[in-house]
Amino acid sequence: MSQSTASVQPGAKPTPPPDDLNARIGVLTRREVEARILAPILEALGEAFGRDEVLAVVRETIIRIAQEQGRDLVHVMGGNSLEHFAESLQFWTRDNALEIQEVARSPQEFSFNVTRCRYAELYRALGIPELGAVLSCNRDYALIQGFNPDVELTRTQTIMEGAPCCDFRYRLKPQAGPASDDPGDPAPA
Repeated sequence: MSQSTASVQPGAKPTPPPDDLNARIGVLTRREVEARILAPILEALGEAFGRDEVLAVVRETIIRIAQEQGRDLVHVMGGNSLEHFAESLQFWTRDNALEIQEVARSPQEFSFNVTRCRYAELYRALGIPELGAVLSCNRDYALIQGFNPDVELTRTQTIMEGAPCCDFRYRLKPQAGPASDDPGDPAPA
C-alpha cells in the first residue's frame, strides 16, 4: 500500500471524502444524474418488492442524506445563520435552475418564492414527475434541520405538485425566555 493511501481499521467504516458536487457541477445537474440512475432501479425494485415499500425506504434515506448535507453545508458556508443559508442558494440556483423572488431577509427570517423550478421541469421531462418530490422536495425540511436545528421551514405549496410557485419561509424558532418575573412565583433558592 502506498503512503498516500489511507488505512482503515478492519471492521471500521471508511470516511468518504467531502461531498463538493453541488459546488462543482450544480444541484440541477446532480439531480439529473441521480434521477437517470435511480428511476430504473426504483422501478425494478418496486416490481420486485412493492413500489410503496421501496419509495418509503428511499424517502427515509433521502431525508437522512439531506440532514447530513445540511450539516456539511455549515462548513462550506462558514456558519449556520440564515444569511449563510441565503448565500448557499447559489448551489441550487446555478444554471438558472430556480427563479426566486425574495420576500424577506433578516437575521430571524429568510423568505422567498420560487417562480420557476427547472427541477420540476426535469422530472417531468424524464417522465418521472412523481419522483420529483421524493428525490428533491423532501430534502428541504431535512436540509435546514441539519444546517441549523433552530430554524423552521414552512412551505405550503410547490411547483412540483402543480402550484404556481413554491413558498419557502425560513424563521428562527422562538427561544425559551428567561424565568418568569411573576411575583406569584416562588423566589429562587
